Amino acid sequence: MRDDTCHAVTEIAPREACGLTPSIQKSHERSEVFGLSASMRPDYDVLPAAELALKLEQNRILCAHATPVMETLHEQIVNTQSMIVLTDAQGLILHSIGDDDFLRRAEKVALRPGANWAEDRQGTNAIGTALAERSATVVHGQQHYLAANRFLTCSSVPILDPYGDLIGVLDVTGDHRSYHQHTLALAKMSVQMIENHLFTNTFRETLQIAFHGRPEFLGTLMEGIAAFTCDGRFLSANRSAQFQLGLPLAGLRAHTLSSLFGLTSPQLIDRLRTHRDRHLSLNLSNGAVVCAHVEFRRATHAEDAAAPPNVRVEAAAAQRGESAAAPVNPLSRLAYLDTGDPQIAAVITKVRKVIGKNIPILITGETGTGKELLAQAIHNDSPRSAAPFVAVNCASIPETLIESELFGYEEGAFTGARRKGAVGKLLQANGGTLFLDEIGDMPYPLQVRLLRVLQERLVNPLGSAKSIPVDVAIICATHRDLRAMIAQNRFREDLYYRLNGLVVKLPPLRERTDLATVIQKMLHCASSENADGQPLSVADDVMKLFEQCVWPGNFRQLGNLLRTAAVMVDADGEIRREHLPDDFFDDLRSVGPASPVAQAREAPSLPSGRLHDVAASVIANALAQHGGNVSAAARTLGISRNTIYRKLPAQGANHREDAA
Repeated sequence: MRDDTCHAVTEIAPREACGLTPSIQKSHERSEVFGLSASMRPDYDVLPAAELALKLEQNRILCAHATPVMETLHEQIVNTQSMIVLTDAQGLILHSIGDDDFLRRAEKVALRPGANWAEDRQGTNAIGTALAERSATVVHGQQHYLAANRFLTCSSVPILDPYGDLIGVLDVTGDHRSYHQHTLALAKMSVQMIENHLFTNTFRETLQIAFHGRPEFLGTLMEGIAAFTCDGRFLSANRSAQFQLGLPLAGLRAHTLSSLFGLTSPQLIDRLRTHRDRHLSLNLSNGAVVCAHVEFRRATHAEDAAAPPNVRVEAAAAQRGESAAAPVNPLSRLAYLDTGDPQIAAVITKVRKVIGKNIPILITGETGTGKELLAQAIHNDSPRSAAPFVAVNCASIPETLIESELFGYEEGAFTGARRKGAVGKLLQANGGTLFLDEIGDMPYPLQVRLLRVLQERLVNPLGSAKSIPVDVAIICATHRDLRAMIAQNRFREDLYYRLNGLVVKLPPLRERTDLATVIQKMLHCASSENADGQPLSVADDVMKLFEQCVWPGNFRQLGNLLRTAAVMVDADGEIRREHLPDDFFDDLRSVGPASPVAQAREAPSLPSGRLHDVAASVIANALAQHGGNVSAAARTLGISRNTIYRKLPAQGANHREDAA
């Protein structure tokens, strides 16, 4: 009689499978504690499509780097009745590829995206046990805990991120009759490739040292890679580097470039000047001598402030022949955008919580409220800050050209194409951030292609059959009501839910309470742009006019006005009435009564209750003029309907929402 108690052991060949190592024995014990029995039907609990799409978005960087490696691995094991599976850190299958016949059979045991293979769901299995033990694991045939899975042989290897945290598992699963002892080795090599790709992408703007005791191993999977800030502070090291340095990642964090390789950043730069090929002989702290390839890259903004100037400038010049990068416009950082308005402060608080967490951001608000400036600030404060920020205005590109602009094209893809083709905006933003402004104006047919790219993280240029992996953070903006457009079949609902991970709304300038601070910052920038650096200021009576204006063009209008006035000012640098354009006064005359906010600003001596009365009186008069129509009154006053409701809550029942 067959002995079903004979289960798999970690990294064990099938012919040796009747012995239980301590790790596999512990897995069986855990399975029993979970309340599982060998004869039970597995609980696959496959995620609905919408929830799976969210999981894919949250793990998009892992998927982007793992998918090409999985395809290469599949080519090596094709026609072996096998499939390759990628999971997240909880055992949820994110992606799978493999032989068609076996894939159909695997569907019956839910080896497909959306199914969870953690131990508490499936008992002892390679994916779940590899996650629990944090080690490469093979589970063969009847060695699975659940009888339903015993026609499988699975080889799983955990995937660690550049900081040593477990982020997923790569698994090769096949029919137990076609198991090959080299499968686990192939899976390990593939995981090492994924981890190295993740490492170099994460620390792409730092000092990186690739090294090995044998020069021929440089540039291979065997090389160690260590990353440092430009002033020599240790950031991280891949597994090979940890092995060669003789310390785990936790132990290496207490070290520096000097303590590990025996020289400082300036000394390393001096060494590089005399070695044009950038291959150096370095001494490790344990006495070993290694051959190293050293590359200085431009520091991130956070590191740039801390690194010594000679390291920042000379490293870039010596290694890349580039001048130092221009400093980022300070207005393009979140801290500088926080100018005292509570609505803006709330937006920034929300945004900071999702930066770097693979959650798409959708910015809404009227035209000119600063949506692109916020997007740029999000990018500049993110881990992608040193990579490209590529902005695309979907409303300004002709519908016939927007597809080629986004995805690029091969030579000869269409009449008039450039001779050697062109790289699209998506690939230009690879590693960084793609900002899709006015996403509501994207042609409906093109929305399908964009959705596919966001799901698969692969780009197919026009005229090309090749899929290119792409890793971008997505920020979108619109002044349109996308939900209304969905109801009118003008915007895809599935694309909307792919883009709106976090939705924030920027208030119009007329509703903000920080106008004076904003103007001061904008004038400071204008002063620095002038050749003479003349300080600029605003006369008190002009500031009152600014506070009365409803600014229909928002910041775009205010910015143009200030730039023009800055040119017109006299030697004292003060902006007065005579320096303002005529159309500004036309705007003031056309809006009638000043906004409630401006009314309150003009009566600083009144107590707070009296200020509320002033605003309420202005709003009540406007409502009376328009027969209680809130929308019409709001347009007349240049305020939002919500502001009216806040100021006059008791009268809400008498208001109408008629379109006027």
